[in-house]
Amino acid sequence: MKSAFVTGSTGLLGNNLVRELLRQGVRVKGLARSQDKARQQFAELPVDIVEGDMTDVGGFADALKGCDALFHTAAHFRDCYKGGQHAQKLQATNVEGTVALLDAARKNGVREIVHTSSIAVLDGPPGQPIDETMARDLAHADDYYRSKILSDQAVMRFCQQHPDTRVVMVLPGWMFGPGDMGPTSAGQLVLDFAARKLPGRIPGTFSVVDARDVAQIQVSAMRKGQSGHRYLAAGQNMTMDQLFPLLAQATGVPAPTRAIPIGLLKVIAWVNETQSRLTGAPALVSRAAVRLLEREAGRTQFNQEKTFTALQGTFRPPLDTLTDTVNWYRQKGWLTPGTTPRMALSG
Repeated sequence: MKSAFVTGSTGLLGNNLVRELLRQGVRVKGLARSQDKARQQFAELPVDIVEGDMTDVGGFADALKGCDALFHTAAHFRDCYKGGQHAQKLQATNVEGTVALLDAARKNGVREIVHTSSIAVLDGPPGQPIDETMARDLAHADDYYRSKILSDQAVMRFCQQHPDTRVVMVLPGWMFGPGDMGPTSAGQLVLDFAARKLPGRIPGTFSVVDARDVAQIQVSAMRKGQSGHRYLAAGQNMTMDQLFPLLAQATGVPAPTRAIPIGLLKVIAWVNETQSRLTGAPALVSRAAVRLLEREAGRTQFNQEKTFTALQGTFRPPLDTLTDTVNWYRQKGWLTPGTTPRMALSG
């Protein structure tokens, strides 16, 4: 692998993947919707920025020529839990965009691809470790989860139709890490915690992972993964009660002591979405987010033995990840005090 094309290059995973590839001596073309954001993210790094959007793959397809490998990290996610309807955008970006990208890559000579899937495509009983074979039924998927399942199905069809092209899937958990300019829901949680904007601890379980570890697993998947295979990069299973003390250590800010029950969250979400419809502002916590918390509780423990064995994947301690994330935001001047409570449940 001498040159690689990375979609979603300015995102949390994408930018850390770009940096990992450059560290390993790989030339990188990075797809970004904004040249300005790309310049902010990569500064003086030798990244060839390609401006484009996953809803118009034809607009940047020629830039795939000459690349040995494609890493597809771009996806529509952040707005999906802020209320409103997003099914059409999810279908266009996550499903149709992926199909078009795979076809464009093959037509332009790229035969090595890593597709970023998600733990969303897997499911199992509460409390049971979940592995790559345990597929989620569409009946148990919200709009975002559905788009990732359909995207994976499209990848599998492509693998069957084009055995000359190797496509490997990596399934990340809830990613934290430096370089989160979006910010993602994880980055927003860190910022809100540091600014004392969180009114309490929310229920639920999560699989927390460092985006840098996911990036390293993706590069390993490119070098060692089998076509059509899934590899988990979920990280560590945690509750918010376990995560908050680590955030307190990383930020120096005391953790909220009040527990917010799921019933109250449902009321807050209904109020937020009503206000959103009246004002046009995004809901700070949506009913979709609360339903997800309730449905997935206890279903975020994953068996990652396949990744450990086949890809030699490793995960750093969550405290190290959170500390590095906080320090990155501090260096950027983003950590400012505040007192207005908000819920960091939306992307």
